Amino acid sequence: MADIKYYDVILKPVLTEKSMADTAEKKYTFLVHPEANKIQIREAVEKMFDGVKVESVHTMNIAGKNKRRGMVTGKTAKTKKAIVKLTADSKEIELYAGL
Repeated sequence: MADIKYYDVILKPVLTEKSMADTAEKKYTFLVHPEANKIQIREAVEKMFDGVKVESVHTMNIAGKNKRRGMVTGKTAKTKKAIVKLTADSKEIELYAGL
């Protein structure tokens, strides 16, 4: 496993209708590094956003889709998604505040 720094763990937030509905329950969804584990994701969120305490982290691996261009076939890249739940007394993540 590669040595992953906390600023390399979170790639980008997932902004879908379902993930935006979960922000009311203090659940935030991020695309993360494929080799990152739950402990690294927890530390990265707490270091990147001030006043945030993580209660739990759920991860899921998403396989690449089969794509075709004419006769040539291939696959898109596999990704990893994490749903981070914050504690009740934690501050909200400002990244989602204006949306």
